[in-house]
Amino acid sequence: MKNGKWDKRIGRAGELAAAHPFAAEGLRFYERVARFQKSLYVQIEAQCGQSKIPRAPGTLRREFDPFLLLPRFAPFLSLIEQIAPSPLSHTAHELGAKSGSQWQEILATFWEEELGSPASLAPDETLLSWMFLQPYAEYLADHTEWTTPDGTPCVCPLCCGKPQVGALRPEGDGGKRSLICSLCGTEWAYRRIVCPACGEEDVHKLAIYSAKEFSHVRVEACDACHSYIKTVDLTKNGHAVPVVDELATIPLNLWATEHGYLKLQNNFLGI
Repeated sequence: MKNGKWDKRIGRAGELAAAHPFAAEGLRFYERVARFQKSLYVQIEAQCGQSKIPRAPGTLRREFDPFLLLPRFAPFLSLIEQIAPSPLSHTAHELGAKSGSQWQEILATFWEEELGSPASLAPDETLLSWMFLQPYAEYLADHTEWTTPDGTPCVCPLCCGKPQVGALRPEGDGGKRSLICSLCGTEWAYRRIVCPACGEEDVHKLAIYSAKEFSHVRVEACDACHSYIKTVDLTKNGHAVPVVDELATIPLNLWATEHGYLKLQNNFLGI
């Protein structure tokens, strides 16, 4: 079972909220969402089993089970209505009044279109669908037999989602770079000196910025396409959880925005 990863995320969110008051509100919100996601993941695994299924690269989103998901959507919307700031809470309230067929249409639209801003969904509908469907996507990914892809794809090899954050994990005397999918959580190897947005390889066009209060997290920006992604260096802090530490480092986002860079994929907090 891989649901222990949720406990790591929840625990890390609490640690970082206590350490960084400026990010505490967002991290507390994430912590509550992650607790629901853990519960949903456990329910899905109990109902669907722990066996791994062979899936071809890029095909994970071909699977969508409304009979499994829809009965669990109302409790999720109720939680978000209670804990989210406006207008997300208001959107959750409005969605709660819709029919099951409308829920299915919204969730399926998000699932089938590229993660970001499906043209037919409002931004808050996209965000709520993403939060709710992430445990389902992670369950499918965790229970997939797949072969490491050739080369270094810039999108997730399982679901084609954009990377949320990068990671440097210890390897030999240095760190090996990987990217972590924003939807299904799959982590795959990626070359150190390459922009994951446009493939730029010129080191002179690839800027790196870090701040002393977050020495283990850095902005990796590209002057060719003006995008950026944050990378969490676990060789410097082995207790870090990349998808959570990325949420806490808001000053790095501010620096990147001030310098004209656009984030490759926003997170749950919209940053």
